[in-house]
Amino acid sequence: MTAQPLERTTLARGALRLEPLRPDHLPALHRALARPEVFAGGWGGGAAALTPERAADPDAFAAWFLDYVPHRAGLTYVVVRVPDGEPAVALDAAPEVVGTTSYGHVDLACESLHVGWTAYAPSVWGTTVNPACKLMLLEHAFASGFHRVQIQADARNDRSRAAISRLGATFEGVLRRTNPRADGTWRDTAVYSVLAPEWPAVEAGLRARLGEAPAAPTDRPAAPDGRP
Repeated sequence: MTAQPLERTTLARGALRLEPLRPDHLPALHRALARPEVFAGGWGGGAAALTPERAADPDAFAAWFLDYVPHRAGLTYVVVRVPDGEPAVALDAAPEVVGTTSYGHVDLACESLHVGWTAYAPSVWGTTVNPACKLMLLEHAFASGFHRVQIQADARNDRSRAAISRLGATFEGVLRRTNPRADGTWRDTAVYSVLAPEWPAVEAGLRARLGEAPAAPTDRPAAPDGRP
């Protein structure tokens, strides 16, 4: 099958939703992400990208964010944690925005895309939020007919690189001097990927990390042409 355009649809799993970016998400994204520790590892261009104005002013942050993420050429999601999925949280509590992630560099002819531009609020670091989000994103990409999903990080961002490795992605190498950081230095990019034949094993690993049973063939979404 060939890759199909990605549907602009909400993805959901347990207490998490990936909602396509809307303007009303932007103030909550500022509250969740406009923090030095989020930028320190290289997200957004690195620590220097979080200027005092962007840290203090939601509108300045929103303008910067909309230029940074690929929401026009790709698809940017907002990661929302739903209180109803967490027994310890009051049922009348509002959903909480805890991060963002995107599909970009979507190439239908080459059946490839890039999952990235990902950042989470520090409150969910080290939890199952990232593997759950990656499981949803990869599942949707492969069900849409893509055969290669690239995931990458600043080569000096050890925390992000370790998280990508734990997903089961294959390390392909380091691209040198790929793009400038906000402080004027140049970033080297560590590139990883998951190919369609590798997806069942990666999926099983992610499900195990989430305490889920392995997927049965009928659990996987049907491909756009009707084939499993």
